[in-house]
Amino acid sequence: MSRFKAVIFDLDGVITDTAHYHYLAWKRLAESEGVPFDLAFNEQLKGIDRMGSLDLILAGAPKTYSPGQKQALADLKNRHYQDLIAGMSASDLLPGAVDALAAVRAAGLRIGLASVSRNAFTVLDRLGIRERFDIVVDAALIANSKPDPEIFLTAARLLGVAPIDCLGVEDAVAGVAAIKSAGMLALGIGSAEVLTEADLVIPGLDHFELSGLFA
Repeated sequence: MSRFKAVIFDLDGVITDTAHYHYLAWKRLAESEGVPFDLAFNEQLKGIDRMGSLDLILAGAPKTYSPGQKQALADLKNRHYQDLIAGMSASDLLPGAVDALAAVRAAGLRIGLASVSRNAFTVLDRLGIRERFDIVVDAALIANSKPDPEIFLTAARLLGVAPIDCLGVEDAVAGVAAIKSAGMLALGIGSAEVLTEADLVIPGLDHFELSGLFA
């Protein structure tokens, strides 16, 4: 028996890897504004919402921007990204993702998704797994992005489960911090040397075994 009543997954970097698409979209935008952009810079944006990411990029721009100009740039980045993800399919699911979702469902647990992406529903539809989640919380439902715990607290509320009975699954430092601030246990996906605040870290969902977690 699992000690949890619900598992709340992040999307990017956990269920699928759209990081490269985000990177290409941000790189195109940044360089059009005269800001050098590489993979190291892109790491700073991991787990940060669109406007927060844009602010980090434009901090290095040779000019200042009005709120309206910033919104236009954010919309432009999103169009770049949407063009890139248009060809996504079930083949873009990360190893173990479907099996992990099936294991959580078989255990009788609720399943939530907590993603700061405003394209979360589109990505889920492309992957063919939208119906596997009881609830989806994206940027449209929250005021504060990770590392604020709002997105995970909202997911727990919509699932009807107390935060202490939820397991959060994240690949980003900001996401893990959000889970911990929400009062949940955090399962990190990636490197234990990076996700130091996580309660447990595994390389990917192909190493996910619900019955053995936090036993």
